[in-house]
Amino acid sequence: MTAPVAEVSALLLDLDGTLVDSEPLHRRGYESFFAHKGWDLPDLSVFTGRRAVDVFATEPGPWEGLDPEAVLAEVLDHVPDEAAQAVPGARDLIEAARAGGTPVAIVTSAGPAWVERSLVESLALELDSVDLVVTARDVEDGKPHPAGFALACRRLDADPAAALAAEDSPAGVRAARGAGVRRVHGIGTSHPRDVLLDAGAVDVHADLRPLLPLLPLLPSG
Repeated sequence: MTAPVAEVSALLLDLDGTLVDSEPLHRRGYESFFAHKGWDLPDLSVFTGRRAVDVFATEPGPWEGLDPEAVLAEVLDHVPDEAAQAVPGARDLIEAARAGGTPVAIVTSAGPAWVERSLVESLALELDSVDLVVTARDVEDGKPHPAGFALACRRLDADPAAALAAEDSPAGVRAARGAGVRRVHGIGTSHPRDVLLDAGAVDVHADLRPLLPLLPLLPSG
């Protein structure tokens, strides 16, 4: 078994595709929305790990010239109203970090309501099971900009170089690395291993269980 590292200043976790396998729900929502509009379905990977409003504001597509917030509101009407499945190891990882004294932050492109629903319904945890939540509303620039991870480290007073992060998208990996996080582990729910490694992940796993041995334990006594 891999030995715990000497220090983890904070555990920084993405939400969609990392803690919960929500990408199938999002895909169904986008597919329904684009079919409803009569638009060709784009490569949906452009949305993974990024705030949808940023994509609608900056990427070319049939939505050009429309209000990004209004387009997102339409998309959300098409997303199935159901909780996502938990990624294996998600609950255990959060509980192990808290038990070992490692602060935990969720750094996500989603909004607060989806964070709470995912924690409560998908992971059977309370919102206060994590020390900090940084959502799309807390930063001006979304992933791959490092603002969210940098804010999490500042608020937790955590050295980013000693932090441990988990992300499922290249945008998220780049955001964490850009904030100075050296140990960014890819979770291969949404993208191939080589894509996450090329973005800067130190390793890629099928789920979160391989990260459990990396957490330090509280000193005995």
